[in-house]
Amino acid sequence: MLKTLDLNQVMVIDIETVPQYQSFKELPEHFQDLWEQKTHFQRKPEQSAEEFYERAGILAEFGKIICISLGIFSLQNKVQSLRIKSFSGHNESEILNQFAALLEKQIPTLVLCAHNGKEFDYPYLCRRMIVNGIEIPKILQIAGKKPWEVNHLDTMELWKFGDHKHYTSLNLLATILNIQTPKDDIDGNMVRTVYYEEQNLGRIVTYCQKDVITTAQILLKFKGMKIISSENITIVS
Repeated sequence: MLKTLDLNQVMVIDIETVPQYQSFKELPEHFQDLWEQKTHFQRKPEQSAEEFYERAGILAEFGKIICISLGIFSLQNKVQSLRIKSFSGHNESEILNQFAALLEKQIPTLVLCAHNGKEFDYPYLCRRMIVNGIEIPKILQIAGKKPWEVNHLDTMELWKFGDHKHYTSLNLLATILNIQTPKDDIDGNMVRTVYYEEQNLGRIVTYCQKDVITTAQILLKFKGMKIISSENITIVS
């Protein structure tokens, strides 16, 4: 598939998420009970549900999306380039509506690409769209489809080469492929703190955009192509 993949039909995406409430104590009481039940087997024996709440952003039932960044490949004067756009803010419904509307305008042969997208980004987007009462765009609807009918790429899955127990972070994969790491400022574990305590959404958007650029560069490496130079990467509003 990669050999014949038309990059002009690929949209690289990444999302950033945080807990819906800043602290466990702010959770409604019934949600505190549900959180304790949901995470019972994930927590260490000595770890309380409140201590574990800092990870609430990774669970769609207790988290929310604050940024979606996407990258589109194009040829400019026969030179491969990349355009980056982000939807971000404090209103998750607005972000998801904007992204869903964009997806519905795209060509039917559009291919989504994300790192660990099949385990995180794609299902998280669908779950939060359902919660917000937003119709899931066709490209994210996979129920009943055969594997070859799903236009989803996952750079982590591609790196597995069939090894289902293997996990490789975006940071590690970028480093071994000699691509600039996106984790030169913050990483995923810091997003909650930057959002709630620093109240610096712009910093998170920049981080999300870096993840998209890195994932796009990794995809190029997988195709045996040269990575895109910084002067050919454009961030649009």
